[in-house]
Amino acid sequence: MTLQILLLLAGLALIVFGADWLVDGASAIARKAGISEFVIGLTIVGFGTSCPELVVSLTGAIQGNADISVGNVIGSNIFNTLLILGMTAVIAPVAVTRKNSRRDIPIALLVTFLFAAFAQTGRKISFYEGLAFLLVFVAYMVYCFKSDKGAEETAADGGKVRSVWLAILLVLAGLGGLIFGGNLFVNNATAIARALGVSDKFIAITLLAGGTSLPELATCIVAAAKKKDQLALGNVLGSNVFNILLILGTSAVVIPISTFSLTWVDLGVLLSSAVVVWLWTYTGHRDRIDRWEAVLMLLGFFGYYAWLFMKL
Repeated sequence: MTLQILLLLAGLALIVFGADWLVDGASAIARKAGISEFVIGLTIVGFGTSCPELVVSLTGAIQGNADISVGNVIGSNIFNTLLILGMTAVIAPVAVTRKNSRRDIPIALLVTFLFAAFAQTGRKISFYEGLAFLLVFVAYMVYCFKSDKGAEETAADGGKVRSVWLAILLVLAGLGGLIFGGNLFVNNATAIARALGVSDKFIAITLLAGGTSLPELATCIVAAAKKKDQLALGNVLGSNVFNILLILGTSAVVIPISTFSLTWVDLGVLLSSAVVVWLWTYTGHRDRIDRWEAVLMLLGFFGYYAWLFMKL
């Protein structure tokens, strides 16, 4: 058990460092293309910080463990929205632009409802539904880049000047860390869960989801402290969209994913977390997420986790 815990922590460290290297390298390359801060958060940073979820969920799917794949994505999206965005808005209220409220937040909401509909249809995500997720993902990414093209070059990686070759090396090192770390994390987390008699779904929604969401947490807290709320909002929305469309889409194309383990409470909290982000843009101070709204999000998150622990 001690060795498995150490290996799990080593895998988590590789995931976190790998995501950090990937984001640094990808951001340095993307900056040359003149991409806006929000779109960098939505795409480059969102993809980089979602890579741990991609590796964990895809590995779980290949190993035939649907609870790991689905639970990790559901847990990560709830973690991202209620805890990470909630903590970010408590530090500093998060401004929401007109484009966010009319395009980005509704799309994230629709994607979440699409997942819920697919999950309840036949209680699985089929090959064709996974393919549909991937097609929607590609269309959304193309639209985002086309509609935001022409922004000034910004130092999205904190102003660090990197050569293109160093940035490429960082991307490759990050991917290596994520793949190897993801394998360590999934294998040892599953072994520990089974040894303790805990369900794979529970360990995926809590330990795996929290661990693989650490890159998003660190990115958003730093962004909030530096008053870069658009980067933080883009990171959360981007990660959530990536998790459902790219990660579950890819996993389902590899092997259909059963959703029998999901309860109405799990789906209800997931859908509610997406709805409140849209709702908060029209309540309180319009076009921003206020601190009192963030506190409600945090209470919802801790309430859900309390329910999970009571179900043990």
